[in-house]
Amino acid sequence: MRKAIITGTKGFIGGNLMKRLQNDYQIIEINEDIFDDASWREELESIIRKSEAHVFFHVGACSDTLEQNVNYMMSRNFESTKIISDVCFDMGLPLIYSSSAAVYGIDGKSPANLYGWSKWQGECYVVGNGGIALRYFNVYGPGEEKKGRMASVAHQMWQKKKLDEKISLFPLKPSRDFVYVQDVVSANIYAWENYYDLLGKWYEVGSGQSRTFEDVLNILNIGFDYVSEDMIPKGYQFFTKSEPKNWMEGWLPDYLLERGLKEYKKYLI
Repeated sequence: MRKAIITGTKGFIGGNLMKRLQNDYQIIEINEDIFDDASWREELESIIRKSEAHVFFHVGACSDTLEQNVNYMMSRNFESTKIISDVCFDMGLPLIYSSSAAVYGIDGKSPANLYGWSKWQGECYVVGNGGIALRYFNVYGPGEEKKGRMASVAHQMWQKKKLDEKISLFPLKPSRDFVYVQDVVSANIYAWENYYDLLGKWYEVGSGQSRTFEDVLNILNIGFDYVSEDMIPKGYQFFTKSEPKNWMEGWLPDYLLERGLKEYKKYLI
């Protein structure tokens, strides 16, 4: 049986990826508890070198966009990525790295927070070593309750509805490219299956549509009202959308918002 290393299997995307692959691959899991050991760098390298793996999916990261601890963020999101990338390069081990649309920031040109910068640095290093980086847009779906305050608007508002809490949106109709987690999983698998045609570049992973939060709540049949405009934080991001020209050639998403939320609702209920 082929072997795959996956980081972040206890998390949202990594857990879904492992579930999809575990019948066909022996999964070698690496999770955040590795950082509990002062010699985590040596342990990480040792795991990779001894693994006899065929592919490395580097999904695990600190995904909290509000995290301000530089050492914590950079050890999880860059230093570990650098070690992984260097060892994979040395071994000729295909590496597929989970990046983020946060690298575009607010102006579409550069990251606007520590999280975005850490992911951008990570993907630059991976791509520079000949790996593949996948820039995920706003991912939602089963298992995202593990993300806490970073969970999607669909998850958070569904939980508010269950608790009969008031739901209020920002006015002016901000919109996002919401991508279902199964499309993210399929993008990782596609990148692996076509690795040698795609390596050395970054690619976007999204639905190709920018949909409003109102669309999400209407599809889920959740009522809402609005806060006043002065409640919108300074620098708030109003629009994201992946561009098909930036997708991997031959890869397409299977889930637009209506289909994705219909499937997700079965899980939420």
